[in-house]
Amino acid sequence: MNQKVSTKGRVVVGMSGGVDSSVTAWLLKQQGYEVIGLFMKNWDDDDDSEYCSTRQDWLDAASVADVVGVDIEAVNFAAEYKDRVFADFLREYSAGRTPNPDVLCNAEIKFRAFLDHAMSMGAEFIATGHYARVREYAHSAGPRYALLKALDETKDQSYFLHRLNQAQLSRTLFPLGEIPKTRVREIAREIGLANAGKKDSTGICFIGERPFREFLNRYLPTQPGPMMTEQGQRVGTHHGLSFYTLGQRKGLGIGGVRGRQHADGTGPVWYVARKELQTNTLVVVEGHEHPWLLAEGLAAGQASWVSGMVPEPGRYFAKTRYRQTDAPCRLDCRGPDEFILSFDDPQWAVTPGQSAVLYDGEVCLGGGIITGAFGAGQVAAGSGTE
Repeated sequence: MNQKVSTKGRVVVGMSGGVDSSVTAWLLKQQGYEVIGLFMKNWDDDDDSEYCSTRQDWLDAASVADVVGVDIEAVNFAAEYKDRVFADFLREYSAGRTPNPDVLCNAEIKFRAFLDHAMSMGAEFIATGHYARVREYAHSAGPRYALLKALDETKDQSYFLHRLNQAQLSRTLFPLGEIPKTRVREIAREIGLANAGKKDSTGICFIGERPFREFLNRYLPTQPGPMMTEQGQRVGTHHGLSFYTLGQRKGLGIGGVRGRQHADGTGPVWYVARKELQTNTLVVVEGHEHPWLLAEGLAAGQASWVSGMVPEPGRYFAKTRYRQTDAPCRLDCRGPDEFILSFDDPQWAVTPGQSAVLYDGEVCLGGGIITGAFGAGQVAAGSGTE
């Protein structure tokens, strides 16, 4: 492709060293924007360990900037990250919930601290390698912005972006929302990017590839307690409620509980079903479809709506975890900050602390933090049992 000479304005691209943000920078330059790369360092603790890839990611980002032909600089948001994201992460785990720090990181760091920094650089827009879309539409009060799913729904990341507001979306570009991931890698190879085949990052950014329990144990006290069945039989000892999440199967260490083998000699498959904070008890049940793992509805708080307006009660779709199939549901709001979702079909392992995100077709309306689940064996929200 021939590079365009005209400019559409300055855009600062969050370049992580991965293939998605790299192709984002190239696409925007091709479209005529003045592109500046910004590498965000969000974690300082033990970043020289075997589990942290920050140094290599910076080298990859700088190499891409050289190939694409854009300037790049690094900025350290570690203090903001620790205050706005990591502190909340620890509070939630201490309370027995399972938070999603990526959601908060997007709202507080990538689209707030990063956005503010980019504006101070004279940028008109910021851009990231997220798979999502922004659509402008007319409104009596002026232009409004909708957050849409990516065309490649297998890579859609609107779930993690549902807390973005109108001011943030008005300044944000998501070039990858229009193209499939396979094409992104093709582009990277075509233009000679060394990271064209680089593995996508997974998991929580500040934990990296290190064992989760090992990491959390450095910040939260270990409080072992009983691991019980629904019948009250003790089948093991847990390491601390913070280290487990609802629906968890691996790492329980109770596969061969005596007296509970099946006729064919195999042992039961156990899942975490409840955390009883008052007695420091972890309750496990046998089988993926156990009623205690299913919920007919949920309650959520800390609601955030993309349009700035609470949606009308009615029929929508929702996700209670990333990559989940959209679940038909009914929305009932309890004021601007709380809502109830009632599902057509029971949902599996609805987990307090995770995000419930609402959709109207391809439009992401926003969502909230799950506070509890109810029905089909689940205890009511707010009962004191997480």
